[in-house]
Amino acid sequence: MRPNNTEPNKQGIANFAALKTAIVNGEEQLVTELLTNQPMQELEKSYLIDLAKLNNNRTIIKLLEDIPLKK
Repeated sequence: MRPNNTEPNKQGIANFAALKTAIVNGEEQLVTELLTNQPMQELEKSYLIDLAKLNNNRTIIKLLEDIPLKK
């Protein structure tokens, strides 16, 4: 039997979806809570920053820009 390795991925996808929703809704506190200072892929980070720029929310943009990139 193979181990179930999909659970962490599902959690990551759910967290990313929640993060996108919080950014679109301008929920700065929730964005802060969802960003756990874990490194993020460059493509994901860039996408989220572009999303935040659509709402012109400087606080959320700054929070996202401060997230380290995965190497």
